[in-house]
Amino acid sequence: MDEGPMDGSTPGWGELLRGGNAARSGVVGGGMAMHAINTFIVTTILPTVVRDIGGLEYLAWNTTLYVVASLLGGACCSRIQARIGPRDSYRAALALFGAGTLLCALAPDMLVLLAGRFVQGLGAGTLSALSFSMIRILFPQRLWPRAIAVVSTVWGVATLLGPALGGVFAEYGVWRPAFWAVLAITPLFALLVERCLARQPVHPTQVATRLPIGSLALLLASVMALSVASASSGAGRNGAGVLVAVAIFVWFVRREAGGGSRLMPLGACDPRTPIGAIFSTQFLLLMGMATEIFVPYFLQTLHAMTPLHAGYMSALMSAGWSLGSIGFSGAAERGSRAAMTVGPAVEVLGLAGLWLLMPISDGGFAVMAGIGAALFAIGLGIGLGWPHLCARVYRFASHSERDLASASLTVIVMIGNAFGSAFAGLVTNMAGLTEPGGITGGVTAAVWLYGMFMFAPCLALLTASRVRHFSRRAVSA
Repeated sequence: MDEGPMDGSTPGWGELLRGGNAARSGVVGGGMAMHAINTFIVTTILPTVVRDIGGLEYLAWNTTLYVVASLLGGACCSRIQARIGPRDSYRAALALFGAGTLLCALAPDMLVLLAGRFVQGLGAGTLSALSFSMIRILFPQRLWPRAIAVVSTVWGVATLLGPALGGVFAEYGVWRPAFWAVLAITPLFALLVERCLARQPVHPTQVATRLPIGSLALLLASVMALSVASASSGAGRNGAGVLVAVAIFVWFVRREAGGGSRLMPLGACDPRTPIGAIFSTQFLLLMGMATEIFVPYFLQTLHAMTPLHAGYMSALMSAGWSLGSIGFSGAAERGSRAAMTVGPAVEVLGLAGLWLLMPISDGGFAVMAGIGAALFAIGLGIGLGWPHLCARVYRFASHSERDLASASLTVIVMIGNAFGSAFAGLVTNMAGLTEPGGITGGVTAAVWLYGMFMFAPCLALLTASRVRHFSRRAVSA
């Protein structure tokens, strides 16, 4: 289903959400929903888990192991799909996700819970990668941006629903029912997959390539170092961890460029190529959005907001991303090229707004409204061009690497979030978030965080202009 004009306008939502396409949309959105809702529910209930079974010293490892396992699942997705086909790939991913969730629900202590989180992450990472790769298989090219917008919207909705659902369980002091609830959804999604993919080829359509163990090990080591660094309280250990992670990641990039079996598609690590320019733009945009992790803290510490209100105000970033994807996914070729280059500029404006307004601790309603608008703008800046950037990954990838390129979108998202979160932790710790801490440290940390992180979308303006150049040249060819 790869045919379609590159310069025509995208059809309306009606074609995507009726008939057989409705079920297909449920499949591509459902895989991401399983991953996203689980992520936000577990984040919300973890304090309740610790109060029940202990293991506070391992709290950060719940996220670390889940992220690493998700990255491993996403990185292996294209090889799995090439060997056993789409339907069996979903079956394997859902089996892993369900087994991990069951283990978490029955965990008698934190170590068993961590094992469950790792298994759960393997399945979730594969499901999220399948969400991207199945878009190219299930939909014609003219519907790709709309289908990608569905995936973005699902993540935004999960940002709102996940904490709310987790908060209900936490409010009553229980956490095991939260995992049982997630587990109950798994067979329902499996039934949808079976129905939707019943007419899809059961056997793989591409030749499976050898898994590049060396590249995968380097990437996982880099992300692990970043995760450990971001969980460290000291700025020295935080900085050392980031430096180690960057060094390992540079090694990974050099290995990927050296030829042979690769984890990413050809040119993915070279911004001079179409695929490399797209991935660079997405990585830099995600770096800017990584500042989201400190928004609830700043709102509570500097602006005396309640945790609930601060959490939902920080969700404005995800709302902006979702609404931007929905609103601009139907743009024609010229409009899509504009959206990709305007988006980074909008994100810069949002970060600049937080740089100016977040440190003002007694500004009243006008300041809070401005902060809300800035948060929305950051997400909007990503959402404007995200569906079109992803669609161009499918277009520019060679035929033999399209599954690999599709699955790599999940890898880029996870790398961007991991690097962004770790760098944000380094900047805020060095700026005084913990020492002197309080309002004084919060003000200084906010100024440095949002000031420093404006560089990422500024660089994205340059890489996005290269994507626009490659796109214009492809249309005129």
